[in-house]
Amino acid sequence: MRRVVAGLAAVGVAGLAWGLAEARAFTVRRHEVPILPAGSRPVRILHLSDLHLTPSQRRKVAWVRALAHEPIDAVVTTGDNLAHPDAVPTALEALEPFLALPGAFVFGSNDYHGPLPKNPLDYFGGPSRLRPKQAELPTEALREGLAAQGWVDLNNARGSITAAGSVLDLVGVDDPHIGLDRMPEPAPPVADAAVRIGVAHAPYRRVLDQMASDDAALILAGHTHGGQVCVPFYGALVTNCDLDTSRASGLHGWPGVRPDSGGKGVYVHVSAGLGTSPYAPYRIACRPEATILTLVPRA
Repeated sequence: MRRVVAGLAAVGVAGLAWGLAEARAFTVRRHEVPILPAGSRPVRILHLSDLHLTPSQRRKVAWVRALAHEPIDAVVTTGDNLAHPDAVPTALEALEPFLALPGAFVFGSNDYHGPLPKNPLDYFGGPSRLRPKQAELPTEALREGLAAQGWVDLNNARGSITAAGSVLDLVGVDDPHIGLDRMPEPAPPVADAAVRIGVAHAPYRRVLDQMASDDAALILAGHTHGGQVCVPFYGALVTNCDLDTSRASGLHGWPGVRPDSGGKGVYVHVSAGLGTSPYAPYRIACRPEATILTLVPRA
C-alpha cells in the first residue's frame, strides 16, 4: 500500500511539474479562413486572448511583443488581459508593438475583477461565478490606453477597421460570462465592408446565435483556456460556459457545420489564450497560444 501511495504521489508531482512547465510553453497557431470576397488580398489578424497578466510576468510580455515580427495586418483581443491591480501598464507594454496597427477589443470578467484563490475542481460543477470579495480592477485605464491608440472598443458596440485594403465590419459584446453582454441594435453593413466579424470574450451559445443572425461570417472569442487541463488524445473536459467541449479551442463551424464543407454556418474561432489564473498556473495537454487568422477569398 505504501508503494501504491508513493507511486500516486510521484505521478501527481510529475503532473503538476509538467502543468507548470506547459503553462509557459507559448505557441502560435495558424488558420486560414475563406470569408473574403473574390479578388481580395489576404488579411492577417492576430487574435490574442486571456493574457491574465501580472507585473512580474516578464517572459510572457516579451513573447507577446516578439509576435510583432510576424506579418500582421490587424489585432483583435478578446479580453481577460489583467490578473493584478497594477497590471494595466504591463498589458499596454505587451501590446505596444501592435498599437499602431488597426485593432479592436472587448473585455472579460478579469478585466473588471481580480482573481481569488479557489478550488480548481469547482469548474467541473459548472461555469464559475463572481464572488463578493473580488477586487475591482482599473478597467477604465485599460480602456483609455487602448482607445487612445485608435483601437475600437467593441463592448456592446459596433465599429470597423481597415486592414490590408479590406474594410472589416465589427460587432462586439461585453463579457457574457458575467451577464454584461447587450447585442447592439441591428445595422446594415458599413460602407464597402468586405465581411462582418463578431467579437466576444466568452463563447456562450446565445451570443454565437445572435452574431450568426447578425450576419457575422467569423466570430472570435476566448475565455475557455481550451479546457486548461485536458486529457491527452481526448481533449477538454470543461469550457467554463455552455459551449460544447469539442469546440473548447480552435476554428469550428456554428451552429455545427463547417462553412468550407459546403454547408450552412459561420466560422467561430475560440482561442485557448495565453494565461491562467495566478492561483492555478498550470496547463496540461493545452499549450497557451496566440493565433494568426489569415482571411482569404471564399472558394
